[in-house]
Amino acid sequence: MIREQEDIIIQTVCRIFIPFMQVYSLYVLAHGHGSPGGGFQGGCIFAASFVLMSIIYDLNEVKRRFAERFSVFLASLGVFIFAGMGWLCLFLGGNFLDYGVLSTILPVDPVMARYYGIAAIETGVQITVMAIMVSIFLNLLTGGLHEKDVEQAYVRVNNQ
Repeated sequence: MIREQEDIIIQTVCRIFIPFMQVYSLYVLAHGHGSPGGGFQGGCIFAASFVLMSIIYDLNEVKRRFAERFSVFLASLGVFIFAGMGWLCLFLGGNFLDYGVLSTILPVDPVMARYYGIAAIETGVQITVMAIMVSIFLNLLTGGLHEKDVEQAYVRVNNQ
């Protein structure tokens, strides 16, 4: 998986599949509160599209598209969205993650405020899960090497 795949059939199928997987992960996120799915499942599907990308591209290309620092940023952003929604509810006089109080700042009734609060939480969960799953995969793929060490490992594998 570290070297680029030379098979044109695999490249073509993966290039067709990846955008559909990413759109489907957003579908799972959007319909997660009313049907099976949600942020965790959507994040795993989105991360699987990066795993599929690593099949057709070499490791350096995947690391270029999803750098380690960007992964840490996305994971932190998702946690910030989750915690920020909870703290916002606290500051508005409700309990942590009591989305009904969001109706005081949103022009909707408490039922719709809960809907929007859950959607925001699920978005944060999807971002975090996607970033962490991709990070775990890349750490397993590189043997835990950091970005500066990946190029050395790539050269070592190609010389074997």
